[in-house]
Amino acid sequence: MSGIAQLFLAQGVQVSGSDIRDSERLQELRQNGAQIYIGHHPSHIKDVDLVVYSSAIKEDNPELEEAQKRGFKVVKRAEALAEIIQHGKVITVSGSHGKTTTTSLVAHILFEAGFYPTVVVGGIWLNLNSNAYLGKDNFFVIETDESDGSFLFFKPDYSIITNIDYEHLDYYKNFDRLLDSFNNFIENIKPAGCLIACGEDKNVFSLLNKASKRKVIYGLSPEYDIYAYDINLKRLFSDFNCTYARHFTERFMLSLGGVHNVLNSLAAIALAKELEIDLEIVKRALLSFKGTRRRIEIKADIQGVLFIDDYAHHPTEIKATLKTVANLGYKRVIAVFQPHRYTRTKLLLDEFAQSFYLADEVIITDIYPADEKPIEGINAELLYERFKFYKHPAVKFLPKKEIADCLLNSIKTGDLLITLGAGDIYKTNEELVQRFKERFEK
Repeated sequence: MSGIAQLFLAQGVQVSGSDIRDSERLQELRQNGAQIYIGHHPSHIKDVDLVVYSSAIKEDNPELEEAQKRGFKVVKRAEALAEIIQHGKVITVSGSHGKTTTTSLVAHILFEAGFYPTVVVGGIWLNLNSNAYLGKDNFFVIETDESDGSFLFFKPDYSIITNIDYEHLDYYKNFDRLLDSFNNFIENIKPAGCLIACGEDKNVFSLLNKASKRKVIYGLSPEYDIYAYDINLKRLFSDFNCTYARHFTERFMLSLGGVHNVLNSLAAIALAKELEIDLEIVKRALLSFKGTRRRIEIKADIQGVLFIDDYAHHPTEIKATLKTVANLGYKRVIAVFQPHRYTRTKLLLDEFAQSFYLADEVIITDIYPADEKPIEGINAELLYERFKFYKHPAVKFLPKKEIADCLLNSIKTGDLLITLGAGDIYKTNEELVQRFKERFEK
């Protein structure tokens, strides 16, 4: 929501809005002229031309109800964004994991190639230090949201699908309906457009045969149109050979670690090829890309202890992140995990409990509810018991306010500490970094 608000502000539109708590994003919106309220109340709805709401907003939200009662035009975020970009050349990125990194990398390549696209990303692209940019040409690079089907408002020229996982089943009710929604998303691609899809993901692959659009499939095998091999992972860097349909074989260097990021970069390389961007520009862009905030983000390196924060909140993401950091060579990996949403914890309880084997020690804290009400019997203590059931060697449950005190007495040189979760666990990381610094400054 902050991204689309930034676009409206950049166009000279008067913007107001509300959220349940203050944040860095809201501070930036205020500085750019938006009127921001904390908390939701009918009085916040003034005389407006348009009310835009996010997927997180429930139908009984007092501001939404007030806007509808007064007859204002009310649209979802994706619908408003789709209206803004309908006459441009649209690139969308969708999928359960990797969307933010892939969207940012695509945008970075376009900037390096001399384009000035309008960009909306679901996180902070570190090269831009923002999640939105109002461009100067007719290109639009958009991270879409499949959580409530609102990605179906878009009619892209190019669409990337990174993967499809067991997510958002509170909305879709079953996995087949989620797959059907992605199939409809593919069919929304313009007739002359192109689908760029990950063949390594079995759920994406299951949709490809019935997809009527032109396709470029990427992966780690010669059976795909574009594939990577001879992958070399060095700390948080990667290099690999890439072959594209016999058109070229080149060596690329990527300033991100992990095979999952190699796959994300293949999608971006394939799109660059579609746009006929020179390969030397693509190479330069992959190397200068700084990544996105809260994706294996190094917060500090103090006295031989590395502090990392990551947004991973799904078992697939957690395993990929821990696999990447386990290769950094630290003596111990200590993971602090804040589960995100009661529904996700309930659905994936056993998968979460089996996702942390690459962490030497795990601390589980209370569930971050987002907009959800508690579900009876679903809590962090239950997840802790599942960890014990699957015999993780070192796991404990701690309330969030106790984590910093506990870790300050136990972390030592040679440790890597990583906080994981889509909630506010990053604040615990920041507190630890500050207090650890103060210990050695005395």
